[in-house]
Amino acid sequence: MKRTLVIVGASYAGVQLAASARELGFDGRIVLLGDEPDAPYQRPPLSKGFLTGSVAEARLPLRSQVFFDEEKIEWMPSTRAIRIDRERREIGLHDGSRIAYDHVALTTGARVRKLDCPGAALDAVHYLRDLRDARRLAQTACTARRAVVIGGGYIGLEAAASLRQQGVDVTVVETEPRLLARVASPWISDFMLRAHVERGVAFECGRKVVALHDAYGIVSVELDNGTRLLCDLVVVGIGVIPNTELAADCGLHVQGGITVDACARTSDPRIVAAGDCASFVPHWALPDARACRIESVQNANDMAKTAAASILGRSEPYRAVPWFWSDQYDLKLQMAGVNTGFNDYAVRGSVEERKCSLFYFRGKTLIAVDSINRPQDHMLARKLLASGAHVLADEVRDPAFDLKSLASGDMHAARGAV
Repeated sequence: MKRTLVIVGASYAGVQLAASARELGFDGRIVLLGDEPDAPYQRPPLSKGFLTGSVAEARLPLRSQVFFDEEKIEWMPSTRAIRIDRERREIGLHDGSRIAYDHVALTTGARVRKLDCPGAALDAVHYLRDLRDARRLAQTACTARRAVVIGGGYIGLEAAASLRQQGVDVTVVETEPRLLARVASPWISDFMLRAHVERGVAFECGRKVVALHDAYGIVSVELDNGTRLLCDLVVVGIGVIPNTELAADCGLHVQGGITVDACARTSDPRIVAAGDCASFVPHWALPDARACRIESVQNANDMAKTAAASILGRSEPYRAVPWFWSDQYDLKLQMAGVNTGFNDYAVRGSVEERKCSLFYFRGKTLIAVDSINRPQDHMLARKLLASGAHVLADEVRDPAFDLKSLASGDMHAARGAV
């Protein structure tokens, strides 16, 4: 009898895992459960091109129905898994039915963290995680004049940029003293702050929202210093919470996410996990580092490939270099690696022209690169980080130094060019 793989979660990790399992030779039944009615779709454009209208909804699907048909992947929309019976090897669905399994892949993703203050349930409050959120926000933005964005992370700043490009007055409220405090260096924080201020966005950093008020259709956002910001639209982007309840309820180990090893295996050998819901110790982490989650499309796709290999009985540890991106106005910010613990950096390119890259070092080791409108540097950075090539900060600062040769492994040519 052929085996059955049930994948819970139909976004990037889930779709990639199904595709990779087939590619690697899994010839059994694959069931892909999605709790949304829409076909699996791209999420990054929701706060960018979809919100501004430059990306049509028809361009969002990750795969066509033809793909699911040809690969014999049973995509089940509007279907929610509510329990995993590990003893019987069955998954219970919201409608009372059950699916027997041989393997389970948990790609359950994450949900938005909700604003917790009086007035948080007002109709003017919007979140931006799924297509339904994006449709509602895009419709409201068409008639909005003033918006308050709560949260100065990437989602908040992308939403602010998209709204500004549509002529909406925007104020961003951030609890931390600087933008992107959790994910970016102070240099990038300052750069992005200046870019938004130049385009008319106002900021309230180091401030907390304590209440939202609605008086005859005019909403005011009250801050902890007594300031009230008037608006007709509120966008909340204050992070996400991993969807781990299904895993925890069936006794899997959960700590900050669904705990997996380097091969994406959970504490049950029949169950793997990948994407935003999975927590693991990355290969590039500092000694004694705690397990963490990586919220990115790249991680979802690459980790899903590792998980699929594990289902096929292959141990292929996850070794991908993490990379991310963010589009705001005419700025494309691309990040490779993670700069945690950096103690030196070098700038390459022109800051004035907004075409530059920051190379981060821990000691003499390159650990991450942030590129602004320098896609060639981003691709080179991914190669350098993957290969572990040795480069010095002074070499990066020298425009004559040949990074391309170094990334290709030709150290003699790279240093001979100087």
